[in-house]
Amino acid sequence: MELHKLKPAKGSNKKRKIVARGVGSGRGRSATRGTKGAQSRSGYKYRRNFEGGQTPLQIRVPKIGFNNPNRTEFYPINLDLLDHFCEKFGTDEISTELLVEKKVIKKYHKVKVLGRGELDRAVKIKVNAISEAAKKHIENKGGSVTLL
Repeated sequence: MELHKLKPAKGSNKKRKIVARGVGSGRGRSATRGTKGAQSRSGYKYRRNFEGGQTPLQIRVPKIGFNNPNRTEFYPINLDLLDHFCEKFGTDEISTELLVEKKVIKKYHKVKVLGRGELDRAVKIKVNAISEAAKKHIENKGGSVTLL
């Protein structure tokens, strides 16, 4: 191997495209940009969602729905989950403070008890909201419900 015979691999070095150097260069006159229009002029930039003058998608598609800013979001907990928590935590009193302490919910969550599942014991509950079916089921088992 001799240093003066070293060459880069074939195809690794590309010649730079030189444009706008006269008609004789083969890329003169309009400098490979075509003729006329915004794209042929300097300083042209297109928007991300530009569709060539066609009405853009976000305007063509109708607006639907409504987001109520005053809606209260509840974290749902069913009766079968309450039963599971009673066994796991070894208590018959369940409140939002206990659920936050045990990292079941975040402190900003509001809890609503729903009526899916069964309870095996009398439970005292302190929550933000409860469904009628769940309230009836808890009170039939001898438990009590306190709304915060």
